[in-house]
Amino acid sequence: MTVTLDNPATVSAPFGDRFAHVARLDLAGGALLVLSGQVAVDDDGAVVAPGDVRAQAERIFELIGALLAAHGATFADVMHVRTFMTDFGDLAGYAAVRRRYFPDAKPASTTVEVRRLFLDGAVLEVEVTAAVTGG
Repeated sequence: MTVTLDNPATVSAPFGDRFAHVARLDLAGGALLVLSGQVAVDDDGAVVAPGDVRAQAERIFELIGALLAAHGATFADVMHVRTFMTDFGDLAGYAAVRRRYFPDAKPASTTVEVRRLFLDGAVLEVEVTAAVTGG
């Protein structure tokens, strides 16, 4: 078994080397990917569409898709989604975007309302765990 912590070169890491975006555990026959919580930021680290849950969800799933692809995975490989949001009143907007990325698969899910996130204007943070076969 091998553990790799990385920021794929194909995906902008706006926060530099403060943390790894992906922890990859290679096992016989595949790999387990644990993506750190993603917030809706542009390539320079500025919050995208402050306060807008739908626009932020779009950006977050765009980032997650790119991180998964950098490791040979897709949304179909996602086993668990953990969502942190600042207002459950935004749940319908977030869910509408999320359904487009998981049209068939229904990964395990945890959603938590938090008072605030670490960036002003961010209303959503999403982390995923995925299993990739053929490693």
